[in-house]
Amino acid sequence: MRATGFPDFRLGTVLATSFTGTLSERHGHPVERIPTPQRLVDWLAVNGLVVDSCTPAQLDRARELRESIHAAATAAALQDPLPASAVQVINDHSVQGRAAAILTPEGERQWRLGSTSVEDALGVIAADAISIIAGERDGRLALCASPSCRAAFFDTSRSRTRRWCDMNTCGNRQKKARFHARKRQDSVSTE
Repeated sequence: MRATGFPDFRLGTVLATSFTGTLSERHGHPVERIPTPQRLVDWLAVNGLVVDSCTPAQLDRARELRESIHAAATAAALQDPLPASAVQVINDHSVQGRAAAILTPEGERQWRLGSTSVEDALGVIAADAISIIAGERDGRLALCASPSCRAAFFDTSRSRTRRWCDMNTCGNRQKKARFHARKRQDSVSTE
């Protein structure tokens, strides 16, 4: 989804790690994908969490949750102790949100928010983060192999050896870099 003047959302299949992807290239030139309250509303809607509106203060709380999930997921991927402050933020959002899981006629889970507030949507994201960080879902937390990205992602591939948060961006960027390095190497060796 692209709104004029804003970077595209990077959508994944796991809500919590997709949410951390709203800030990408954390170790390069960071790209903020939810720079305004309305962009958070848009991101939530794309992910099935429709809210009426968002204030700047709610956007700040959402970003605090995003960074807490990123910190905890990174620690879990590295098998380091979870940062206590990140755990506290995630837990606080989880208990503050009101939502229920519902079953669709197609046999899929959807979330029904208790209200159309950002807090309820953030509670769903926090609960999703808890389930993946606690190891309750089939998959593993990993970090993107791109040195400028290092995003936490949830690897559900059969072999659990995925290297990139997104093959279309980070993976392709690394492939191109290796290709150009080989071309330079070949041109040096033929001179």
